[in-house]
Amino acid sequence: MGKNNNKNFDRETNVSTKVKADKVRTKVNGGVFTYTGAITVGELSKTLEIPVGDIIKFLFMQGKMITINTVLDDELIGTICLEFGYDFEKKVIVAAENFEDVEIKDDPSKLKPRPPVVTVMGHVDHGKTTLIDAIRNSNLVDSEAGGISQEIGAYQKEVNGQKVTFIDTPGHEAFTAMRARGASVTDIVVLVVAADDGVMPQTIEAIDHAKAAGVPIIVAINKVDKAGADPSRVKNELMAHELVAEEYGGDVICVEISAKQKKGIDALLESIVLVAEMKELKANPDRFAMGTVLEAVLDKNEGPKATLLVQNGSLREGDYLVVGTSYGKARRMTNEYKAVVSVATPSTPVSVIGLSETPLAGDRFMAFPTEAEAKEIAMKRKLAKDEAEKAKSGGAKLEDLLANTGEVINFNIIVKADSTGSAEAVKASLEKLSTDKIKINIVRATSGAITESDVLLANASNAIIYGFNVRPDARTRAKAEEEKVEIRLHKIIYALIEEIQAAMKGMTPAELTESILGQAEVRQLFKVSKIGTIAGCMITDGVVKNNSLCRIMRDGVVIYEGKLASLQRGKDQAKEVKAGFECGMTIENFNDEKVNDIIEFYEMVNKDE
Repeated sequence: MGKNNNKNFDRETNVSTKVKADKVRTKVNGGVFTYTGAITVGELSKTLEIPVGDIIKFLFMQGKMITINTVLDDELIGTICLEFGYDFEKKVIVAAENFEDVEIKDDPSKLKPRPPVVTVMGHVDHGKTTLIDAIRNSNLVDSEAGGISQEIGAYQKEVNGQKVTFIDTPGHEAFTAMRARGASVTDIVVLVVAADDGVMPQTIEAIDHAKAAGVPIIVAINKVDKAGADPSRVKNELMAHELVAEEYGGDVICVEISAKQKKGIDALLESIVLVAEMKELKANPDRFAMGTVLEAVLDKNEGPKATLLVQNGSLREGDYLVVGTSYGKARRMTNEYKAVVSVATPSTPVSVIGLSETPLAGDRFMAFPTEAEAKEIAMKRKLAKDEAEKAKSGGAKLEDLLANTGEVINFNIIVKADSTGSAEAVKASLEKLSTDKIKINIVRATSGAITESDVLLANASNAIIYGFNVRPDARTRAKAEEEKVEIRLHKIIYALIEEIQAAMKGMTPAELTESILGQAEVRQLFKVSKIGTIAGCMITDGVVKNNSLCRIMRDGVVIYEGKLASLQRGKDQAKEVKAGFECGMTIENFNDEKVNDIIEFYEMVNKDE
């Protein structure tokens, strides 16, 4: 049997979720031996009233050498019980703060059909977001940097009167962790394969994730309108990975589409609905909601905001929540169109505000009856997480990797990125680089600007700070220099990975390196018809030189990189302006400066100079 207990989280009965981890209890009730933890041969003998010698003799005949004090595992307990005429059941006591481990068993009469959750996977640039765009009749691709998806989004579509939830996962190889998370919450995977490219490395990874999740795969062979498209070749390549198309005698539905021209989309949607009907997906909407965080950000105006996928139960406006290690009240919920919703039923994605802090993408969440209970459980979860982080130790600098003498090195890294999804992706990619000689330990991986707090943590844990699309301000950079903490900044995940890989092999980084000249803060904006936007700035650090390279940061996140077009003091053009002085400037091909933006100026120099 080996059943888990089912703590009741039903809204109708409003039963408390607080679970006390009692000491191990054993009992014999109606021929069923029920236990909750480890038990010795002697304890089992006494409870079942079976002579110890009989148990030892029986197991000896099975090739097991034990004594009266041997602790029995679940398999041996079951074997003994069945031999001596008992059924058995293990009850697992789960503390309320570990709610993700609770096994939910619903009354079948309360189960109702729910929409399928469909995850779109595939190789980078094979058309995943364009497919979502075609399904929603929206225009997501134009909003993506370079046309490549970098964060998870969730959207709903009604197909023949039935709702379907879509999750668009990034296809970039470095985002394997995000794609794996998508597979863990999905019912059906749509695998997008370009008809002209065929099966690629990330295609194979997506297949592996879908198989690990045990979910059916529908193949969308995209770009069939392009020259060189060969759907038959794609189907043949898929066979090497045990995906056999229906027309080849297998059970995998393959649909030929052109997401760009919106051809074959209806056939794909009908296939999704057909597979969903066969799975008979159901959930209980009358219990407190449980689910997963798809993405989370710290909004400047609204505070912590999380995109939640409700997987069971219903999330209602005003419900008290524990999300990861944060808690709060669902003050407002909105759907993908930013429309306010009062109830989110199973398989519905919603954006929620009202949490105490920003959770992490992939965190589990659950609703609770009272704020006090939610707060207490969140506190326990946070304490457990902090204790786990304190246990991390050891450290190294990048120079230590370059001077690797063969001894085992613990290399500590703090990751700061522009979103929680990016932070998780960088973390997962770096952890994969660990070898027998170099152990990479991620001390922290969060979203947001690099702060003095990060510098202090890096100093305490002897770690390097890696920033992905975020920058430190002048004060943080000065603090890092004071504490001798190394900050390394990157825009591309692969460049960051390659730098560490090169250092691990004892290779020196590229000769050209970035030298920061100074920073300016935007204080005023002037719109001039023939010129564009002139930013009235105060130079807060260093010096600004005309024609220097620059990047614009908003709330610590890089929003644009380019070149200084003009620099002016009063009515005159200036070659440079030093800290403490005001000036006006324009940026090449950029006219969207905002007051309080930080503009950082730099130049590329030979690191040996």
